[in-house]
Amino acid sequence: MCGICCVVTLCSQHAIHDFFNKDILCRLRRRGPDSSQQLIKTVSDLSYECLFSGHVLHLRGLVTPQPLKDANNNIFLWNGEIFNGVHVGDLENDTEVVFHHLALCSSEADILSLFSSLRGPWSFIYYQASRHSLWFGRDYFGRRSLLWQFSNDVDSAFCLTSVSVYSESGNQWQEVPASGIFKIDLKACATTKSLSLTLFPWKYSCTEKTAEEIFLNVLDQVSKDLPNHIHLVMNESKLCLRAPVIPLNKTISEALGECPGTNTSNIIHAVSVETLQGFLAEEPKKKLVCQFIDVLNEAVKRRVLSLFRDEDQKTREVPNMSNRKAHVAVLFSGGIDSMVIAALADKHVPLEEPIDLLNVAFMIKEQAKQKGTAKKHTNQEVKLDLLCPQESCQDLDAKTGAHLSCFDVPDRITGRAGLKELEAINPSRTWNFVEINVTLEELKKMRQQCINHLIYPLDTVLDDSIGCALWFASRGEGFISNQGELKPYKSPAKVVLTGIGADEQLAGYSRHRVCFKKYGLEGLNKELEVDLDRISSRNLGRDDRIIGDHGKEARFPFLDEDVVSFLNSLPISEKADLTLPRGIGEKLILRLAAKEFGLTASTILPKRAVQFGSRIAKLESNSEKASDTCSRLKLFSVDEL
Repeated sequence: MCGICCVVTLCSQHAIHDFFNKDILCRLRRRGPDSSQQLIKTVSDLSYECLFSGHVLHLRGLVTPQPLKDANNNIFLWNGEIFNGVHVGDLENDTEVVFHHLALCSSEADILSLFSSLRGPWSFIYYQASRHSLWFGRDYFGRRSLLWQFSNDVDSAFCLTSVSVYSESGNQWQEVPASGIFKIDLKACATTKSLSLTLFPWKYSCTEKTAEEIFLNVLDQVSKDLPNHIHLVMNESKLCLRAPVIPLNKTISEALGECPGTNTSNIIHAVSVETLQGFLAEEPKKKLVCQFIDVLNEAVKRRVLSLFRDEDQKTREVPNMSNRKAHVAVLFSGGIDSMVIAALADKHVPLEEPIDLLNVAFMIKEQAKQKGTAKKHTNQEVKLDLLCPQESCQDLDAKTGAHLSCFDVPDRITGRAGLKELEAINPSRTWNFVEINVTLEELKKMRQQCINHLIYPLDTVLDDSIGCALWFASRGEGFISNQGELKPYKSPAKVVLTGIGADEQLAGYSRHRVCFKKYGLEGLNKELEVDLDRISSRNLGRDDRIIGDHGKEARFPFLDEDVVSFLNSLPISEKADLTLPRGIGEKLILRLAAKEFGLTASTILPKRAVQFGSRIAKLESNSEKASDTCSRLKLFSVDEL
């Protein structure tokens, strides 16, 4: 995991450092705290200049400072993890491995073939010296952030970076679309004094669409967000990247019918663990569930073992259990997604190593407890009255470690219950349930100091709620129970596992039920396809910037290419059944998998989004919608806070 940045100037009268924002440099260093360096490439006869800035979080092999430069003057910046597709040895660094393979590429087709073969999250910037070309892009799902900014002045700068800073005026930053890989011919651009991007889009191996159809569709999508003076063209050879997953199976069984109301079954299924057990009694269903477990288990295994464990590699002796530090953490609500990830991680993380379960809660407002009278006060301005005053809360926490009811949000309650289930599955494991308690005052302070810069260029109320919850959760600062007493704790884990992707593929959101009731299985299929297509722009770039700010790396088992291909191969009826009640029907195959490997009560918990489970939603305003632009993300002066 790294922070990468590149600034390109064409025929500029200004020094290239003038275009490199020092605040962005600080953000990049937070992402990559283990090594930071810069390199400037000046090509005087062609009047272009490039600044490359690399900031490394050391996770695999030897620490490899970036940018990398080879004997042919090629330069490489890499923010990614290779889990499959190209061999990376246990002591090798994947940045060096990918750069080595790139150096062997003799054509555009070779470069596309290499990136088509990679399995894992990535974004990259590659300067190909012999052709004066700058290549860059994000993986198929957009699991790593990359932003771009184009100057209005033709002779000025073009910038790429993992993370930026909030900007209300001037040239806006945008997320680089995860539509394919881009190439800039710097020689041609310097000559014409205009910027032109060549696109190599993703394409399914078995698609019926022609290259022209794919190009026209993608060019239209990407072009609409570009400034008018930036030209986007398809590559002349009509080359494409090979998508790393298979297309969604949209087959609908005739027996199921198009309309939810036509289901002939009159059986009323109770929301109970016994109901799940009944499904598992069907041999074909159980076999499918076991196949899913195998694929997801491998995805988790790759993500918890592809990690440098310094103690393990220096000595074969098992250190004192109390001195062991966690290398892996899970964003943990106690819901089905995080429970499954934690239970599978337990199978592969060395037994003597703790696993941190990061559970975030925002202080409950008094009004939230008084449900009977809440509606009467909707016209009043929301006061900052809290169940217990902030000072006494903090004092109580730090001095006595007493139980704090003002942080007993739904995710805290289900999290504690989930902890008990995990302890029952493996009582030998040290499970660090980290209670991360956030007051309104700290939320406002940290949002203005840094979180708004990380969420940017996204800007909705939903982005704010999820972004803030993720930032505090992944920071990992809270309290753990030690012999019945809460003690301050900060998670040292550099890898953070998150369950994103489960709801998008397995019909986990409430809007999926609405869609199903209106449009049947065909409509639901279309909705799920759209969800996965837009996950890069809606979620993943933002989440990578948020979690990376702590010098930690987000890893997404549900978005492993093998997991997605397996789920895409199944008809929707095998993955979810929305004729069944909440807590059973959505993400049915995942619930059955959880039941199969020993989870109990958590298998029938209904979906609850992090913004509601942590109680950050509506904390500061009751009247806004999730899709509204969030005014709180704007910069305020100290007096306004």
